[in-house]
Amino acid sequence: MPDVVLPCLDEAGALPWVLGRMPEGYRPIVADNDSSDGSAEIAEQHGALVVQARPRGFGAACHAGLAACDAHDGVVCFIDADGSLDPQQLPRVAQPVLDGEADLVLGRRRPTERGAWPVHARWGNAEIARQLRRRTGLQLSDLGPMRACRRDALRELDLKDVRFGYPLEMVTRAVQAGWRVVEVDVDYLPRTGRSKVTGTVGGTVKAVRDMSRVLRAIP
Repeated sequence: MPDVVLPCLDEAGALPWVLGRMPEGYRPIVADNDSSDGSAEIAEQHGALVVQARPRGFGAACHAGLAACDAHDGVVCFIDADGSLDPQQLPRVAQPVLDGEADLVLGRRRPTERGAWPVHARWGNAEIARQLRRRTGLQLSDLGPMRACRRDALRELDLKDVRFGYPLEMVTRAVQAGWRVVEVDVDYLPRTGRSKVTGTVGGTVKAVRDMSRVLRAIP
């Protein structure tokens, strides 16, 4: 069954719930990005493999988690560690890859309640999706953080971004490589604690800036 990479920075409050809802056979790999709240210890106590990820940055954590993947079926999933996505829905994104029907599956977020997806964050996501459509022709509505693909194929894409541009770089490189990219609906929940990205206007601006840089690099 798939490995599951969870980029993590100070998510002690959310990890017990997140790891407790991991589907049977899905192995969690918590890529700890220099947390100061005991996240790594909590993750280990709840059965996750913990790897250290430096420098600090979302992409750096994803790189570290991917390097530790060795699932026999060769599928890797990514999911945020903040409780905003339900790990029980991971099979929705993994199954099309396991069945050979898609190469990259993104979870299209559907908020479960008002305020789960702040207006400024929704705007930033929509703007990046619009730019992506214009530059690549790929018809995506969301750069969902719950996603699945083949581990070895992802490594061959040789992604470089160590910041917030990593999720978008994965999609753009996948398109350039001719991957079949699809979306499936997943629930989007109010996260535990304050988000480093969607919870603040400043975080959203930084993410949009990093992703815009990735888009400008498309030939």
